[in-house]
Amino acid sequence: MLKQTQVLCFILALNIIPLFAVSQENVKLNGKWKILTEKSTEIDLYKYLSIEFQQNKQTLTLIQSWGGRRSYNDTVVIKTNGKTQKIPVQNRVFPTNVFMGLSMKVGSYREMSAHWEQQGKILKVKEVCIVLASQGKFPLTINHTYVLSENKETISYTLSRSSRLEAKPINYLLKKENNNNAYFMKLESDWKIDSKLDKQSMLIGLQGLVNRNAANLYFLYPEDWEFNYTPSVFNFYKDKKNFTFRELKSCEQAIRIFRSFIKGYVVWDKKERTSLIVAFTVAGLEDALVVSEEMIPMMEKFGIKKVEDFRGKFSGQSDAEIYQWAYNKYWKRCSKDFVLWMGGEHGKVMKPGIADWGISKKAFFNDLSTVKKDTAEYELAKKILSEMNPMSMVMGWHSYKKDKERDHVKLTSSYGHRVEGLNTLPNLSFSSNVPISKGFVFKNHHNIEAGKVYKPENKVYITCVQTDGLGLGGWTKPGRGEIPYAWEVIMNYSWMAPAMMEYFYTEATPNDYFIGALSGPGYMYPKAVPPKLLPSLLDETNRLMKLLDLKVFEIMDYSEGATVEGNTELTKEVVDAYYKNMPDVIGFINGYAPAFTFTERNKIPLVSFDYYLSRSKTEEDAVAELHELAAINKNRPYFLLVHIREWSDVTRVKRILSKLGPEFETVPLDVFLKMAGEAPTFKEKFLER
Repeated sequence: MLKQTQVLCFILALNIIPLFAVSQENVKLNGKWKILTEKSTEIDLYKYLSIEFQQNKQTLTLIQSWGGRRSYNDTVVIKTNGKTQKIPVQNRVFPTNVFMGLSMKVGSYREMSAHWEQQGKILKVKEVCIVLASQGKFPLTINHTYVLSENKETISYTLSRSSRLEAKPINYLLKKENNNNAYFMKLESDWKIDSKLDKQSMLIGLQGLVNRNAANLYFLYPEDWEFNYTPSVFNFYKDKKNFTFRELKSCEQAIRIFRSFIKGYVVWDKKERTSLIVAFTVAGLEDALVVSEEMIPMMEKFGIKKVEDFRGKFSGQSDAEIYQWAYNKYWKRCSKDFVLWMGGEHGKVMKPGIADWGISKKAFFNDLSTVKKDTAEYELAKKILSEMNPMSMVMGWHSYKKDKERDHVKLTSSYGHRVEGLNTLPNLSFSSNVPISKGFVFKNHHNIEAGKVYKPENKVYITCVQTDGLGLGGWTKPGRGEIPYAWEVIMNYSWMAPAMMEYFYTEATPNDYFIGALSGPGYMYPKAVPPKLLPSLLDETNRLMKLLDLKVFEIMDYSEGATVEGNTELTKEVVDAYYKNMPDVIGFINGYAPAFTFTERNKIPLVSFDYYLSRSKTEEDAVAELHELAAINKNRPYFLLVHIREWSDVTRVKRILSKLGPEFETVPLDVFLKMAGEAPTFKEKFLER
């Protein structure tokens, strides 16, 4: 009986050993990985390294490919049971350091062994070989260590040699060959119809086609572009998302690379600016490029067929007539979740930075007036908005020639939709296809400690909020992080461009505090929203606030007039809706320029801006005006909420604040609101009808 038991145990052991070895494998390593050169030790001459892993039970085929046109390939088949195997040397090349006077000894053997550690997370390969140097043979031991990252997206490959006694090991970082490879181009600062707008528009339209399902093409916009963060986000994608970018130098090269995405072209008429806007609609529906007459030969060169030609088609027609024609022909096929206003600059200039997004979403493009006196355009704009799905996104921006921001947002809000600007918003089709990092959670830099009472002293408390969201102005300018500062978050980035939102949260310093904006889940005017639609919009706002870890929300309403002469106050009914549907906030702020609504409920205040720092105001005048406000508002504490125009960098604001004197104290916005809730010296005020 004992012998039978021993035999049975022996048989089980034979079966368990190979199973244990197999369990150590990591199939996530299988496939080809390529080097991230900027994060790796420099490779002399070859510059490039790719490694392919092929696992088959206990056998591993390891293929290293060094270089491009000048290359060296090394393939070994080894067992991962830790036993030593002899691999013949067939090439003298010492690939990691070809500029060192070392060579392999052809005809000799490499003694290699391999084993897995940490349940297959780490592969270790030991290599013992003979190298030839100027003074003869030298025995060398090389330890190769491959470590798969926790997110399974990269491999760290380390070589330590017995001859590198004090130097750091050689380190290479590699990613999956087919992951996060993209192209980029640099756009010029020329948006004139009679100059390079046709080239720029064609490229941005191409971007919309090739980024429809994946992040393939990114643009670096010129320094004077309104959204100035494209270089910083580009570097973030390279450094944090492990993107490998290849630069494209010409329109022809871009078309050649992405020819498979292009099904046709549509010709716009340089004599009729609006024809380009209609052409963008066609581009999205027909997977076509928008081109001018001069670019037709290039299309024919690549065998691209013409799908529409607007030369002379709209001559003598008004915009209302042109857009009505486009509505009749294309509207049924267009998205009902996104519509795009290609406004902004007018006349001989157009800056269609958002066109890629509209094309990728098959949106209807227009720049219709939203002023009632422009009857035909206004009525068509209303018709389009009335036929959109509930809570739709109105992307782009109004035309600076036809109407005002408040007209555009008011009409949009009256249908329960939300505006997301501007016409210059760049690379959205690219960023929409870059997910946030695995396990990443949006975390704000809160300053409030749970259970602590924030009792204000007899001071003037001042806090600063930057206007116009994260995309414009101060984020990339000097001084950010040096003083407490609040930034208006474009909350829809959380789903439209999650990785770009990750960029801002990752770059934020402890002094950067994010707040929700503006008035809803996107830009809207609450007084213009039908009361029955407002709760659902605020429910979505509340959801986005929780997702982005935001505790302060900003409201703005210009539905009844301009900054100064208009009525920017909030009704009690509107304020009630915010308090009811957003119960988790610690406070609300209101306005753009100074507004005049104030209240406090259960120590949760709503404070309106008392000062607006314009771009042209001198520092001396700003100091004088802040002192004057403090003199007029004599009760202490006085809570002075300041809105900073986006072109002011934080360094300028810091200089102004430093001149205010000891009675003033600059505090983070959340602390400001907590103290205002404890001692609300402002008078409650709502809009009275």
